Amino acid sequence: MQRLTLLAEATTALTSTLDPYAGLRRVCRVLVPNLADWCAVDLLEENGRPRRVCVLHRDPDMLPADGLTGPLPHPPEVPTGPLARVLTGTGALLLQDTDIPPPALATDNWHARQLELFDHLGADTAIVAPLRARRQVLGALTMARTSEQAALDSDDVAIVEDLAHRIALALDNARLHGEVQHIAERLQRSLLPTMTSVGRVQMAARYAPAATTAEVGGDWYDSFTLPTGATTMIIGDVTGHDLRAAIEMSQLRNMLRGIACDRQESPDRILQRLDETIHSLYPHTTATCLYALLQQHDDSAWTLTHSSAGHPPPLLITPEGDTHYLDGGHGLLLGVDTDQPRPHAAETLPDHATILLYTDGLIERRGEALDSSLTRLRQHAAALSREPIDIFLDELLTGLAPAHADDVALLAARLPASAHTVP
Repeated sequence: MQRLTLLAEATTALTSTLDPYAGLRRVCRVLVPNLADWCAVDLLEENGRPRRVCVLHRDPDMLPADGLTGPLPHPPEVPTGPLARVLTGTGALLLQDTDIPPPALATDNWHARQLELFDHLGADTAIVAPLRARRQVLGALTMARTSEQAALDSDDVAIVEDLAHRIALALDNARLHGEVQHIAERLQRSLLPTMTSVGRVQMAARYAPAATTAEVGGDWYDSFTLPTGATTMIIGDVTGHDLRAAIEMSQLRNMLRGIACDRQESPDRILQRLDETIHSLYPHTTATCLYALLQQHDDSAWTLTHSSAGHPPPLLITPEGDTHYLDGGHGLLLGVDTDQPRPHAAETLPDHATILLYTDGLIERRGEALDSSLTRLRQHAAALSREPIDIFLDELLTGLAPAHADDVALLAARLPASAHTVP
């Protein structure tokens, strides 16, 4: 029963995180001292070179500052030591005291590093078991007991093999999840346009996937010039945090592009048409979106005409650091009710002003009032008002979303001086 409890605790430790290294450290804390005086985990990197990623001893003072972790030597051409044999396909090995010679008698570099570990931490008996999943060896688990405990035996080999199998499955799942995440993120980035300046207007954008979860989302931005000469500024967020949301984001973005270029209407009418299209083609999809038109008029004044479908308001920042949100033109999010009217609003913009569009991942914090989040964004933006636009966005991400739980999209435009402005 004690061993079943140990296996259950180890499984819980492995499945409690998608970070493979954190999971390994947690499972080692379960195994030591319940099953061994110390344990170590070596993983094979993509280039085939092993790295010791975790060493845990029942007496923490036994470990030096570096924790005995780090890269191991390149593998020997002919494996002879127990670690090399396990990493190249041998099953679990039970080592008695006579199988653990001093480091000076090592047969290869891997063997030497393993014997140095045994010599430093002490080991009368040990088990070295492969971490194998899908017929591939991912690494090795080493567990040892000193003379203070009963020697490890064949019964212990069986439970260590079971543990090693569970560890390998967790590692394999984490790696597969990471590969899927990487593919989804690359797909999402490939769907987002590269921002370039439009005439004398400087444009920049950023996208950052969630830092605390292994997920992508439906955040997007876009900007293009209409046949009328107006420049669109668009940002949105499809509900969901998975590959489906990223795909739906691409579909909505392309539909909005087509509607905007074809109709060239006010932002509220464009969002209304997009909402009707979503209801017809994707009836279960909901999303926020802010659609704005940046225009310079005959009197050289710049205006921003905008309509919001449930999206956070644009932030206007002057060179002097004055800030305020453009709260007008706010309506329901897309995919809810096409019968509700959609308002729009217009704002005359000062020279050298910066317009910032953003998704809620930049501001929202669990347990914090939205007003506090919006105030924090204003304060950061004001402090960066004179920075170049690329630094402005980078510093906002660093300052406001260093460990964001949601993906973040940012789009900014910085205006030039009006033609009538006297230097």
